[in-house]
Amino acid sequence: MHWAEVFADTLLQKQKNHVLATGITPSGPIHIGNMREILTTDAVFRCLVEKGGDAELIYVADDFDPLRRVYPYLSKEQYEPHVGRPICDIPCPCGSHKSYAEHFLSSFLHALKEIGVTPKVYRANEMYRNGEYAEAIQIALENTKNIGRILETISKREIPKNWLPFNVCCENCKKLSTTTPILYEYPMIEYNCTCGHHGAIDIRKGGVGKLPWRVDWPARWKMLNVTFEPCGKDLATVGGARDTGAHIVEQIYKYPHPALLVYEFIMLKDKGAMHSSQGTALSAEEMLHMTPPEVLRFLITNNQPQKHLVFDSGLGLLNLVDEYDTEERTYFGKEEQTKGMKDLKKTYELSQPYNIPKTLPHQVPYRHLVTLVQIGKTWTDIKEVLLRTEQIPKKLTKEDEHRLMQRADHARYWLSHFAPENVKFEMQKIFPNILLSEEQQRFLSQFKEVLPNILWEAEDIHKAIYQISEQQKVPVKTAFAALYKILLGQENGPRAGYFLSTLEKPFVLNRVTEALT
Repeated sequence: MHWAEVFADTLLQKQKNHVLATGITPSGPIHIGNMREILTTDAVFRCLVEKGGDAELIYVADDFDPLRRVYPYLSKEQYEPHVGRPICDIPCPCGSHKSYAEHFLSSFLHALKEIGVTPKVYRANEMYRNGEYAEAIQIALENTKNIGRILETISKREIPKNWLPFNVCCENCKKLSTTTPILYEYPMIEYNCTCGHHGAIDIRKGGVGKLPWRVDWPARWKMLNVTFEPCGKDLATVGGARDTGAHIVEQIYKYPHPALLVYEFIMLKDKGAMHSSQGTALSAEEMLHMTPPEVLRFLITNNQPQKHLVFDSGLGLLNLVDEYDTEERTYFGKEEQTKGMKDLKKTYELSQPYNIPKTLPHQVPYRHLVTLVQIGKTWTDIKEVLLRTEQIPKKLTKEDEHRLMQRADHARYWLSHFAPENVKFEMQKIFPNILLSEEQQRFLSQFKEVLPNILWEAEDIHKAIYQISEQQKVPVKTAFAALYKILLGQENGPRAGYFLSTLEKPFVLNRVTEALT
């Protein structure tokens, strides 16, 4: 049974109605590591609904959090004055959105739609300013000593003497992280700020401040009736935010803590854990530019949440797409299965952004598309090659053509931004300025003689190259290099048989002839 089904069954044993929550602070590009939480929650949500549960999927954007520092991708001059202010109230980096938070949130929500995740979206700043947190804030302040005791006991933190479970937003400098409460007497909190301001706020007014994270999270569980929310292993440690949150929600807010699923991080190859704040992250938007949405979903649904993943945006991406395509063929009975059919079936179904295909979509290997987009500059060019080489039928369905066009676009983006140099090439329209060795000339001379009689298919071309190489006693690597030189102007290139088969035979013959004159 698929891991998402197991969690769904566990939830249904408790009750039928569920609210599954996920959320993140849009303080920077939201990366594919964050996507693990979203897609893990979505997988459980889909299984719950399928099993007859009454479930709701929600996403909370913590856009009322303060900007903690000037991140590497920000202008220090522009954003230094805004450090400490809510990210919903500071300028958009590109000037096209109403706030800093919306700049990152809008692209992320677009990415969610593309991968088939459609949650109800809550913005924390609106919840605070609309007064939705009013009761939770009052309860927290009336239980200051009890919350402090929980934090000190569970997290082993030392709580300051005048600490209150509320961060006041200074009325003068508009910062959340620079204020210190002096006195609380309902409904007022007196405070000092490092900007020199001394004031008092009325907690009954929305937006005058916010609960600290370790209190905000459990308060939100109660407010939104959350029954399930996963979290990363960093928050799930003993004494961590999840641990203190469970005690606070049950002892202070009198609400059972939600079911927990702990997930491992997704590491970026050669860079470690992804951190938007350090500029070491691959955004979800970028991921969806270089690979189909079903492949991103597959990366998450095909692996247990507790499994450590390393994402390789280089050649590893090609392996990931190959793995997805293999599972797709197996799902439709076109390839022998290598693991439990039930797990494979559910993994494939959960990988689909929206509708599950009724028949096997027409596949062209992603690696081959990487070659084709470097030969044909437009989809029309690529389609012509695919038709000529009979890799697609003459009557391709609109759905299959759209899918292949998208994949070609993804391959082109990957080549431009992430592909290693050794997979890139450019067809030489005129004969390149190269030097051929005596061995290479001997190989090409024989290749020219047999070329007209070669069946122009990848495997036959590949065999012919090896046979000529052996007959002429030319190292096969030298033979391949000769072909790459005259066609690409470099010594390496894509798999020769497949590559040559995509080119028209007369063009190749003319280029070989030109090399020998």
